[in-house]
Amino acid sequence: MIKYLGRDESGIRKVVLNLFLTGGKFTTGEVYDYLDKGNFEVSYRGVSAMVGLMNTRLGILSINVSGDHNVYSLKENYKNIVGSVLENY
Repeated sequence: MIKYLGRDESGIRKVVLNLFLTGGKFTTGEVYDYLDKGNFEVSYRGVSAMVGLMNTRLGILSINVSGDHNVYSLKENYKNIVGSVLENY
């Protein structure tokens, strides 16, 4: 996760991880809207790829596919780790 954040030039990954750390459940569209309002220049496809990468490569997100849209949330057992990394990064 530290290497993943180290390649984050704009700070967008840290913002998304902080969003998930709040304990909420978010669709890709909700994450996109949050970032778009936060003055990040993002595309929906880019946000979708970033959230998908966090899910598959980092393995820190839980996914619920029981609806029209995938709903992502931070896995409980990773909250302390993510919080600690973000605090010290």
